[in-house]
Amino acid sequence: MFTGIVEEVGEVTAVEQLTDAARLTVRGPLVTSDAGHGDSIAVSGVCLTVVTVSGGEFTVDVVNETLQRSSLAKVAVGDAVNLERATPAGGRLGGHIMQGHVDGTGVFLSRDEQGVTTFALPTGLGRYVVEKGSIAVDGVSLTVAAITEESFSVALIPTTLEVTTLGRRTAGDLVNLEVDVVAKYVEKLAVPHLAGRAHNDHVSGDGTKEQA
Repeated sequence: MFTGIVEEVGEVTAVEQLTDAARLTVRGPLVTSDAGHGDSIAVSGVCLTVVTVSGGEFTVDVVNETLQRSSLAKVAVGDAVNLERATPAGGRLGGHIMQGHVDGTGVFLSRDEQGVTTFALPTGLGRYVVEKGSIAVDGVSLTVAAITEESFSVALIPTTLEVTTLGRRTAGDLVNLEVDVVAKYVEKLAVPHLAGRAHNDHVSGDGTKEQA
């Protein structure tokens, strides 16, 4: 589990294309200080498993499913990435509950002088995003300030712009999005009951269906 509090901005130092996968090497002295084989590190919001650690760098394998759903398919040597180690049991929940399972990519649209930043939403994710709710953008836990059918906005403070990659984003850049997992569970549990209720609402007392 992660909380969306970025620990450091790392740098991609190598990209190796594998069969239906890619192997990335990332420089991150802080997150590698206590990391080992099999540990989880979020790279721009994507939970990845450490393969090796050496000299302040770590390698991870990115499978095809992850490449299709995230911006890591386009990552290149020299790119900056947000890094966060998995939250230990009993650790501080500084942001919100995150799995590091990216739901899709959005597009950076604009940022005004006050730091209000707008991103385009991919089709199908809007129903999980609510005003004042939480969303992760490139692994950063943020609060939704406003939402439309096709986009959402967040207010970024100067610190967030300085210590994460979000301050470097320009119009057209892809960003990884993870919606609140609680919303997805609520939807899955509620839909069958709501469907049953809708059916019952159209059945009369004698068991015959009424016209909607």
